[in-house]
Amino acid sequence: MALIVQKYGGTSVGTVERIKTVAEKVAAARRQGHDLVVVLSAMSGETNRLLSLIAGVSEEPLAREMDVIVSTGEQVTIGLLTLALHELSCDAKSYIGSQVKILTDSVHGKARIQHIDHDSMKQDLDAGRVVIVAGFQGVDANNNITTLGRGGSDTTAVALAAALNAEECQIYTDVNGVYTTDPRVVEKATRMDKITFEEMLEMASLGSKILQIRSVEFAGKYGVPLRVLSSFKEGPGTLITSEDISNMEQPLISGIAFNRDEAKLTLRGVPDTPGVASRILGPIGEANIEVDMIVQNTGADHTTDFTFTVHRNEFSQAVKVLEGVAKDLQAREIETDNKIVKVSIVGVGMRSHAGVAGKMFKVLADESINILMISTSEIKVSVLIKEKYLELAVRALHTAFDLDAENGSK
Repeated sequence: MALIVQKYGGTSVGTVERIKTVAEKVAAARRQGHDLVVVLSAMSGETNRLLSLIAGVSEEPLAREMDVIVSTGEQVTIGLLTLALHELSCDAKSYIGSQVKILTDSVHGKARIQHIDHDSMKQDLDAGRVVIVAGFQGVDANNNITTLGRGGSDTTAVALAAALNAEECQIYTDVNGVYTTDPRVVEKATRMDKITFEEMLEMASLGSKILQIRSVEFAGKYGVPLRVLSSFKEGPGTLITSEDISNMEQPLISGIAFNRDEAKLTLRGVPDTPGVASRILGPIGEANIEVDMIVQNTGADHTTDFTFTVHRNEFSQAVKVLEGVAKDLQAREIETDNKIVKVSIVGVGMRSHAGVAGKMFKVLADESINILMISTSEIKVSVLIKEKYLELAVRALHTAFDLDAENGSK
């Protein structure tokens, strides 16, 4: 049978009873003859609890020690699942990141995987054992514990699947697949049977929280088929894989993503001279503020209006930086708006069809929704609109691009 890597998120292992349920699912797959590597997150809420303990002790904690502390959550779940499997007469062995060994760089809190030593795991798999691995963590060249950042267990699972040449990497979570959009906003959102790595990467970067972006990048780079499944409901889930040329023209649009965490800043009356964009965005970048959409307009008076968006959590910091830039450039004024959202249509079918953006703009115009900014790529069109129009826009686009499920079925 196949070698499969399974990953279970925090809600899937949030209680002892849920861990026992996971054990039954894993044991059933093992009885079917599959070789299994299982990656676990910490129990839901545990990482936040550990971070609160750190905050209670230190205002400026050392990054190395933070990784030592927050990595313990996954150690609890892998130990409990291993014990639960043994209770079901299913042989299993747990590994923390340093035991695998998952070698990373030394950037604590957001380390990147460099190499995986899978010899011990292969020996256990050959002996018929289920291998249970702590997600989210690794070790650097100096044997310091490192962590991969929030959602890093997804990346751990994909990396192990790539290293072991697994047939599939299954991500078990609290949803039963990837939907055409958020079902909480559009009741008739449909679960997709299949989506490409490229589309999923766009969906993840545009606000879909199902998979960590780095894990999708990793899977695409190494060609690891990903499947998103529910821990609580049986079903085929959604397969994320390479583009199928035979089906690349259908559907035209795969999904609609949106991001509520947007804020817009405009610097008006900036001198229209070479290097002005660098003088504006340079200080923003130096403040570690990530910029998303950018628009620059030049007026007849030879001045420029420069607009860009940032994450809403960094809005106040960006305004402070921009105030200094405005003074330096003698800009006319600063305009800001933190009640905006980004709505995007995504689909590889856009490569072979013209007029998709025009259709999107007409749908929004018919609903009297004004577009503030536009950004495009080969398989994506994004627009910035007022926050109050978010749900109306997503529903209208979902219907217009024939994504609604019949009778609201999932």
